[in-house]
This record gives sequence, C-alpha cells and structure tokens, in this order.
Amino acid sequence: MLKEIGSIFSFLTIIPTSNANLETVAKYMYLFPIVGIVIGLLVGSIGFGLSFFLDPLIVSLLVVASLTLVTGIHHTDGLADFADGLMTKGTKEKKLAAMKDLATGSAGIVTIVLYLVGLIIAISLSSGFQLFLAIFLSEIAAKFSMVLMASLGKSASVGSNSPFVELMKNRKKLAFTTIITLIPLIVFGGATGLIIFAISTTLTLFLVTISTRSFGGITGDVLGSTNELTRLSSLLAFVSI
Repeated sequence: MLKEIGSIFSFLTIIPTSNANLETVAKYMYLFPIVGIVIGLLVGSIGFGLSFFLDPLIVSLLVVASLTLVTGIHHTDGLADFADGLMTKGTKEKKLAAMKDLATGSAGIVTIVLYLVGLIIAISLSSGFQLFLAIFLSEIAAKFSMVLMASLGKSASVGSNSPFVELMKNRKKLAFTTIITLIPLIVFGGATGLIIFAISTTLTLFLVTISTRSFGGITGDVLGSTNELTRLSSLLAFVSI
C-alpha cells in the first residue's frame, strides 16, 4: 500500500518515485484527499509562519509560489486547456481538439491570470491560523472534487482520464473518499468545513454537466480544472464566511 500511496503523491506533486504508473494511480484515486491533507499541512504551515513576519500580499504570493512548486502546475495547465475548449465554437470534436492543442489560446491565458489573481487576493485576506486553515481545507476539498467527478462523469474520449473514470465507478471507494474528506473538514473547519464541502460538491456537479454538454464527457484537463477551481472557490468561501 505504501508504494501505491507513493505513486499517488508522485502524480499529484513533484515528488519523484520509481514505481508510478497511471493504472496504479487510477486504482487508488480514492486516496487523493490524503494527498490534499499533506499538501495542505505543508503549504498551510509555510503561510502560517510567514504571516507573522511579512505583509499579507507578500505572504499570499509566496504561498501561491509554494503551491506551484509542490504541485508542479500540472492541473493549472489543464485549467488553461479547459478554458480554451469551452471558448471554442463548433462541434464537440473541435472543442476537444482545442483542448489538446499544445499552444495556449487567449481564453486559457486570461483564465490563468484571473485564477492566480483570485488565489492571491483570497489568501491575502487571512493570516495566522486562519490562513493555515483556509489552505488546509481547500486542498482537501480540491482533491475530493476530482474523485467525485471521476465517479460521476463519463470519459469524453479514450485517454489518460479513462482509467480514472472506469475504476472510480465504485460506491465503496466514493464512500471512503467522502469519509476521509469530511472528517478533517468537520473536525478542523466545523460549519465552515461543511459549507466548503457543499460548495465543492455543487461546483463539481456543475462542471460535470458543462463538460458533458460541451465535450461529451470529462477529460484529464477537466479533472485538473476541477481541482484548481475547487481550491479557489473554497478559499473564497472561507474568507467570505
């Protein structure tokens, strides 16, 4: 099991491992929230410590940079491709082709800029333990959203997303993921944690609907986008409550 967990960490972060493969990661996708807990603890602790010495905006910028370094921008790239696909006019095939295009379009660039600005603003509105909590809870919710999407959606085309979608059609796995997500959200976040869970679930359902209508299903880019958008919406919800 430790090797499998190592594969998941390698997939979602820049941590290298010699035994990572897509099939193993997809099989144990239901453990994604555990990686969210670790990332949240690490980056949240960095933000917590820096908030006692630096200006909130500088702390926020460094926290976003830390997230970028830890996760390797894998899912952020997916968000840009997702935006390009959505903004492309035409058939589902044409939209899918736009997502697979290696060149990032104007829609993708604007989306990434707005996303990063949103992260910096949201994070800058908290400090100390509240900042730690905001990052911690949002990372757990972000990883849960990908698992939920894979369990509910269908694959738009044969690709890297296919194993995740196929292997997550298991109610026991989804139930386990929900439990390991709710426990830290409720224990550390209380009512706020439940609100974040509700928002992340609602957003995931919305994205599944939009993706199915636009692309005929979900793709790896859509899964990555869900992670990013859930992180941002969770942070915004936290600082707004």
